Amino acid sequence: MEESTNYNCEYYEDLDTNFKQACELCDKEYSHDELLEFLKHGNIPQKQIAALKFDNVNNTDDAFALINNLTGCDGKIREAVAQKINNLLTDNENTRTIFAQISPDVFADATIDINGNICRLIVDSAVILKNYTLFSEIYTNKIIRYTREALNELDKFIFRDKKYIINKQIFKLYWCLEALSEFYGYTDEQTLQNILIKCSGLSEYTIREKTAQIVAKSGKFKCVKEKLMNDENYYVREALHHPCFL
Repeated sequence: MEESTNYNCEYYEDLDTNFKQACELCDKEYSHDELLEFLKHGNIPQKQIAALKFDNVNNTDDAFALINNLTGCDGKIREAVAQKINNLLTDNENTRTIFAQISPDVFADATIDINGNICRLIVDSAVILKNYTLFSEIYTNKIIRYTREALNELDKFIFRDKKYIINKQIFKLYWCLEALSEFYGYTDEQTLQNILIKCSGLSEYTIREKTAQIVAKSGKFKCVKEKLMNDENYYVREALHHPCFL
């Protein structure tokens, strides 16, 4: 671990220094334990490179090292970790079993990341774990909570509010609906119907389109479908009939 310790230095604001360190890290080979140390205690370049090079999750300690860098840290780390988790879940059933036991809350948090690439990777990763009932129930419950929060915040806004504040909640709501389009079967039908009714009346067409996708995939919520069939937006109407969602 001596080499790992030598690299465990602070993160410099000078981009050239950071880039040089990242190149040096990328060119070297590290043991699994050294990469684990980087993920736990490294700086930004170290954690980013370690995530990209981390090839196996053998136990919950390995999984937590990745999960703990999925939220609350620099975006370069979060995206590298999200990509690695997705790759590992795709390739290994044992890895899926480990993550299904420890990560639903964190996956829900990462689903509404400010980086859309991370949101996409995490929703896709959650879908891989969809058959793990407890994971899906916990994940869906938290997504429902975030959905309600976003809708409540949108209700409070007035036309004088800054657009970026409104867009932040729309973005959050969009990815919650994207997740619910896969996990709608794990929530109470009346709860989901109330959400879809509210979303079907929002001015942002992408939210109405996601609402239509859930309606089409579930084959339920007739009252919402009837409303959206006459939507002014072509993509919303088309989503109700798209073969991918039927």
